Amino acid sequence: MTPNFAVVHVNWQYGPNFRLWLPLFLLWVPAILLAPFILLALLIACLISGVRFWDCIASGWQLLCSLPGTDVRVATEGNKVSVRIL
Repeated sequence: MTPNFAVVHVNWQYGPNFRLWLPLFLLWVPAILLAPFILLALLIACLISGVRFWDCIASGWQLLCSLPGTDVRVATEGNKVSVRIL
């Protein structure tokens, strides 16, 4: 399953807090339109580095499908940032 939404939550110590929902599924439209160029660039990079093309495609797809459920939290000096991928 590919990621659909990302939730960014920012807590500032001396300012307003906000939560931003980012619809990641809207990124599929430009990705599909740019797919031939992305695949060509990936093929050239694989030829230069000596990595098998299909292994690279499989690894990228596995990485993309494992993103849902990712939860990253960073806190410093009273400020907090949280990113969740749904």
